Amino acid sequence: MPATALQPVAGSLQPPMKLRVAYVGRPRSRALNQAAADYAARIAHFCDFALRELREAGGAREKFPRALLVALDPAGREMDSAAFAGRIQRWRDSGVREVVFLVGGAEGLPGKLRADYELLSLSRLTMPHELARVVLLEQIYRAFTILHHHPYPK
Repeated sequence: MPATALQPVAGSLQPPMKLRVAYVGRPRSRALNQAAADYAARIAHFCDFALRELREAGGAREKFPRALLVALDPAGREMDSAAFAGRIQRWRDSGVREVVFLVGGAEGLPGKLRADYELLSLSRLTMPHELARVVLLEQIYRAFTILHHHPYPK
């Protein structure tokens, strides 16, 4: 792991937060899979990061029993990139050890799951779930570059 992955942001003494992006179903687009892999590698420089494929959305709580679960959903909270970076920083600084973002499949997420998750909306626009995964990854990478004062967001 690069040295930056172990360095706390803003003087925090917290250990590096684990961050996961779990998604339902196997993405088919080669280009979007490559983009996702690229952003995943970039994010791994800042935290303990992994992509996880799930067979169904309902299995996330069992796979990540101690994690804060954040589901992408059109009814979720929208925020700009700076606010999203601030949210990640607050989770980390408040002692959240693991955050799992859940991207539903082509049909979205079952309604009953929404009550158990914090909801985040990337946009009010409709987009394919494979693209939403890449947009989420880009925003996570952007958030870490904002927190580490990296020139990427310019």
